[in-house]
Amino acid sequence: MTEAPRPESAPAEAELRFADLQLPAPLLSALAEVGYETPSPIQAACIPQLLAGHDILGEAQTGTGKTAAFALPMLAKLDLADTRPQVLVLTPTRELAIQVAEAFAKYAHHLKNFHVLPIYGGQSMVVQLRQLSRGAQVVVGTPGRVMDHLERESLKLDALKAIVLDEADEMLRMGFIDDVEWILEHTPAERQTALFSATMPNVIREVARRHLRNPQEIKIRAATSTVAKISQRYWLVRGVDKLDALTRILDAEESFDAALVFVRTKIATEELADKLAARGYAAAALNGDMNQGLRERVIEQLKNGALDIVIATDVAARGIDVPRVSHVINYDIPYDTEAYVHRIGRTGRAGREGVAILFVAPRETRMLKMIERATRQPITPIALPSGEEVTNLRVAQFKRQVAETIAGAELGFFMGVVNDLIDENELEIHEVAAALALLAQRERPLQVEQSGRGWDIATTTPSEGRAPRAEHFTTGAARERTPRPNRDEILARRRSFSEGALVRYRIEVGRAHGASPKEIVGAIANEGGIEGRFIGQIHLFDEFSTVELPANLPEDLLATLKRTRVRQMPLSIRELSAAEAATVPERRRPARPERGTDGSHAQDGERRPRDFGGARPNQPGAGYAGKPGGGGFRGHDERRPHDERRAPATDRKAGGHSAPVKRQGERAGKPFRRRED
Repeated sequence: MTEAPRPESAPAEAELRFADLQLPAPLLSALAEVGYETPSPIQAACIPQLLAGHDILGEAQTGTGKTAAFALPMLAKLDLADTRPQVLVLTPTRELAIQVAEAFAKYAHHLKNFHVLPIYGGQSMVVQLRQLSRGAQVVVGTPGRVMDHLERESLKLDALKAIVLDEADEMLRMGFIDDVEWILEHTPAERQTALFSATMPNVIREVARRHLRNPQEIKIRAATSTVAKISQRYWLVRGVDKLDALTRILDAEESFDAALVFVRTKIATEELADKLAARGYAAAALNGDMNQGLRERVIEQLKNGALDIVIATDVAARGIDVPRVSHVINYDIPYDTEAYVHRIGRTGRAGREGVAILFVAPRETRMLKMIERATRQPITPIALPSGEEVTNLRVAQFKRQVAETIAGAELGFFMGVVNDLIDENELEIHEVAAALALLAQRERPLQVEQSGRGWDIATTTPSEGRAPRAEHFTTGAARERTPRPNRDEILARRRSFSEGALVRYRIEVGRAHGASPKEIVGAIANEGGIEGRFIGQIHLFDEFSTVELPANLPEDLLATLKRTRVRQMPLSIRELSAAEAATVPERRRPARPERGTDGSHAQDGERRPRDFGGARPNQPGAGYAGKPGGGGFRGHDERRPHDERRAPATDRKAGGHSAPVKRQGERAGKPFRRRED
């Protein structure tokens, strides 16, 4: 095993750019669009080695930029005319699989006919089979689901050129390392392999010894950054309330002067700027599609106070130095820690203190922890200000503006206008003042409008993992929580359903699309204006869901709800007939996850560590979902013994007889045998 020269040892490394790494022009264009100009140490070390065809053994922490380190050279070597899988990436969790697939798509933005497919447990097998049949040059998957497809022969690796093992130490911890080895043994011998791990335990080194060919060993330590004079906070995102949360935070921050709001895409900058402008904020977009003159004009307006909020992408915000920027809002969490440090560095300038606020979705909490390690600072959770708090703050600000205007402006002409109004219409002075106040606040109302949900987003009862709301947003005083409905109220709601007050509707979004009851409630309440107390039980199934709503909803409301989207899927809501309602199965709880070897739960329906004994679920008598002698698709919680898993897969025929299926790398009539070392 040889060690590649460390890029940090070269004095000229500081000037290295992606253009110097012999990457194709389409990839360089995509990198420029997302704001990447200079490679990180691991990217500078790995990209040339992978382009040259070497195997890589990389030791690097998450957040150092290793996804681009292997994605860019893999994309550079693809044959786009061939739709068969050429690159396979194994990740320990579905969240990481999705992130890696998104990164491939982002870097391949200018590559025609490129397709990447994430496959993982918990997603519909039917959907994945359909997508695999269409073809994808890059497949990103979790070990268990990749094995499922290899055994079904729905994933064929005869055209595979490279395989990447991402976060191998995490796969070891979760008990997947045997699965990884099984997959490696079912890949072509002539393929390139890249293994990345935050640590290098002996088991990982042994895997590398058996499956990598004379690898280049690259060891990169993540650089940590201390961010001085910047107060860092985060809010745990709750779906549809993201924009409302942003406006409330901006209104409640007493030190607010100007803000940079970061999003991931150019389209998002325009959309968010328009929405904020519609709410009365002086906001504008800043993205790479704007010409240099227009971008400079936006920056100048931010400097002189004509704008208070600029919504920007990473690439557009590079090099911005505006001392009055008091807040940086990460509306979309960045892909890596380096981007986060660059973002929040736009505030806290010229010796001033700055504030950085990060919006974190539940599935992004892992990145939050990495950011804390990189900045060497804890990031504090915040509670949203309530509607009443925001209203009081807006009223106080309005009063100050009125008082300052009376004290410092020439009002003679306007006093004449007011006196004429009073005389001509026989009005009281306070009536005229109230009308003028109403007109003055029309673009930006003083009162926080209540949504159709029937509750305040800042005071709803928190769910597990949500940011605490025990304290007032600005004063730290204790805040009363909205009480949960008691059992009698819940039973009354269910009784009302049985008496016809609520009926069951079908919506065309379910577990396979990643939907949750919270998202469904939020969408219906927000778009339909139906208060939460009028939304009954929600049952999630794989391809659809059912929800209890008031009977005889107006046609215009139903039309609105039909177009409403959850997880990019239109609800297409319709009332179930009595016959249909009777045929809808009852909701089943998912099986309790098995524990990993270290006591932790395996994630996302993925394969768990196996017992080395017991009957094989696919054998007669084991069945599927409690059906004796059942066959068909094997569920995620049914595990075959470790040794028997390597026996030939079977095709079930009528009567329960099995016929051997020839696997890749097997000789006819011979079972697969694990190589003994």
